[in-house]
Amino acid sequence: TSAVNHLRCAVIVVPPGLYRGSVVTHFSLVPKARYNLRVRESDLHAPLTQYFQGQGYHVSAEVQGCDMVLTDPAHPDADPIVVELKTRMSLAFVAQATLRKHISESVYLAIPLVGSSATIRGAARTFEVLRRLELGLLVVRFLRAGTRIEPVLHPRPFTPRNRPKLRRSVLREIDARYAELDTSGQAADRPRFGAYKQRALLLASLLAELGECSPARLRAAGAPDSSGRILAADLYGWYEHPARARYRVSEAGLAALGNHAAVVAAIRRGARDTGSG
Repeated sequence: TSAVNHLRCAVIVVPPGLYRGSVVTHFSLVPKARYNLRVRESDLHAPLTQYFQGQGYHVSAEVQGCDMVLTDPAHPDADPIVVELKTRMSLAFVAQATLRKHISESVYLAIPLVGSSATIRGAARTFEVLRRLELGLLVVRFLRAGTRIEPVLHPRPFTPRNRPKLRRSVLREIDARYAELDTSGQAADRPRFGAYKQRALLLASLLAELGECSPARLRAAGAPDSSGRILAADLYGWYEHPARARYRVSEAGLAALGNHAAVVAAIRRGARDTGSG
């Protein structure tokens, strides 16, 4: 186990005057403009130094491109710990820390958060990336009463987990599509036509063509085996259910067929090519 795993959470009361805008005891996010607090990268140095020195490390700053390097006087042969500082998380910051792995396996990123409720945007995805890269993460949290250092992640070896269910789900989605109707990177407000929606449109098209009928009749006409479940769920409001095992297309379904006529035509062609529809 690396020495970095001994890092603990600590509250450090920093003397007034180290930070621009206010003393530590007056840090607040409400109202933000009143205090005009802007944490600089250099503002992280003092609390981190106190924290690491309190754990017995010797702290050196700006060592051959590394923001901070920790060495253990009690274990002079141990690998150093490299800490990179930034005011926010970014891909460039992660890349910078990853390059420090050439120096040591124990590399931390350190970023500030102001206030007890502040969080890292997209934390779950960020933590997953850092784990995969075997990087650690420290949060320097500026509070009213002081500055708290929070070890969030430690740079431990990462073993990828095989997820066959997720892989099968992706392949099933591809196999279930009648046509490729979406564009990579398309705007979020544009409609998407995945496998489920394509099947739902196919059912609406068949109902418009055949009139009121049963799921069995639709399957005989080329609808998918999941027709009953799709009709019963009626996720898009495209069907009406006038009687048991009887369905017909709704006004919303007819409108969808008209709005997506070219898409429906491509789905019908794909269904015919696969031996259905």
